[in-house]
Amino acid sequence: MSEPAGGNRSPLDALAPLALQDVELGPDLRHLELYTMTGLLTVLWHGPRPCEGVVIACGGGMGSLLGPAEGLYHDLGTTFASEGIATLRVGYRTPNDLGRCVQDLAAAAQLAYQHGGRRFVTMGHSFGGAVAIQAGIVLGQHAAGVVTLSTQSAGCEDASELGDTPLLLLHGDRDEILPPEASMIVRALAGHGEVVILPGAGHLLLEATGELRGVLTAWIPARLAGRGG
Repeated sequence: MSEPAGGNRSPLDALAPLALQDVELGPDLRHLELYTMTGLLTVLWHGPRPCEGVVIACGGGMGSLLGPAEGLYHDLGTTFASEGIATLRVGYRTPNDLGRCVQDLAAAAQLAYQHGGRRFVTMGHSFGGAVAIQAGIVLGQHAAGVVTLSTQSAGCEDASELGDTPLLLLHGDRDEILPPEASMIVRALAGHGEVVILPGAGHLLLEATGELRGVLTAWIPARLAGRGG
């Protein structure tokens, strides 16, 4: 994700931030706030600076910094930090606005790029699955993988533009909001991808927290290391 040339504005420039606060909360956690005329963009940054491998995680249509499955994003951020992987948890300026939410992830990726980030896995829950896919498309050659959790299919119509970017779709078979067929539709739209059905799990995947963490702590580092798809 090279910096744009000529008249093209970068994601951060397009946000036109009025101010940025960056506070260290602990040895491996920073809290960033970007103030814009269209809302407050919040990023919790786990792990190192500089960093090469980066996970960018986002929530559903109401927004979320924790993610599903009892704070999945916080747990993954802590785990990956110990492996030298940065995790940026993004709090949207305007939840449920697909275009702005994708722009938020792109801006977070640019922040990571400025600190050495070159390979990215985007991850989103529910509505955020569409955001993660669209952000993966935007990141192009820097996208090492995309993960969706209980994703919707709306907003994923151009998923084929991911090209050969690895795609992992996890869905509970008892999802009370979005049926697992939504993930299968997204896989069909992308033309590839692995769908993992989690038995007994609902939309928040609370019933599959252990399995979910096991899958993601293996799959994500492998993609960032450039191994397989």
